[in-house]
Amino acid sequence: MVSPVLKWAGGKRWLVGHDLLPTPKTYRRYVEPFLGSGAIFFHLSPVRALLSDINNELIGLYQILRDYPDELWAIMQRHHLAHSKEYYYKIRASKPKDPLVAAGRFLYLNRTCWNGLYRVNLKGEFNVPIGTKSSVIFGNDNFEAVSARLANAEIRCSDFEDVIAECGKDDFVFVDPPYTVQHNFNNFLKYNEKIFSWDDQIRLHQAVKKAAQRGAFVVVTNADHTTVRELYSGFGKYVQLDRQSVLAGDATKRGGTTEALFVSM
Repeated sequence: MVSPVLKWAGGKRWLVGHDLLPTPKTYRRYVEPFLGSGAIFFHLSPVRALLSDINNELIGLYQILRDYPDELWAIMQRHHLAHSKEYYYKIRASKPKDPLVAAGRFLYLNRTCWNGLYRVNLKGEFNVPIGTKSSVIFGNDNFEAVSARLANAEIRCSDFEDVIAECGKDDFVFVDPPYTVQHNFNNFLKYNEKIFSWDDQIRLHQAVKKAAQRGAFVVVTNADHTTVRELYSGFGKYVQLDRQSVLAGDATKRGGTTEALFVSM
């Protein structure tokens, strides 16, 4: 099995690990408009896929992983040998123009920052502090296998609405947006308030509703909050999922929580 190369706040490794993901018996194409770590994609290993995200650095990394895995691996080995607190902040402050170097920077920061969190300031600059991990290379790394898995995937930097608008019959659409809620009544919003609003949640609901009407099999994960459940009322089936929260900096404050899952019918 090919493992995701990224750590990602809100990632869905736990969902596939507990066999909680509803999947259609057959589908022609897998579509994921909020790619993140791609845990569901790597688990399912679909023959055809459309993978997208609005984060151009994230998409750039996946394109490099697909097309230049050996060159990226060499860069990650150099990062591994040079890693230190001083080096981390030097790389964090850099702004490489070369796509290969930029992909290496993105992956290095993801693996060595606090909790794999992606956050930028109002200038669009990555500002997450260094974490506790000392290793840049993971024991299960296999960039060649990741490249092979991505070979038949279209990887696109795009707004979710444009991607979902292309989906219809025989498409399996997995949607895992940032968990914002109406009136900002959730703890996760502080990581996403500048990139995903409640208006975006409304746009997303309309997009997946239309895709389901066109015949797509749609699975949406979201915040298990009254406003979200009300938004998706009438859309397929609602399932409450139990999981452990891992975002708190203090491990003693991490506890059980719930997430919502909606499946088109």
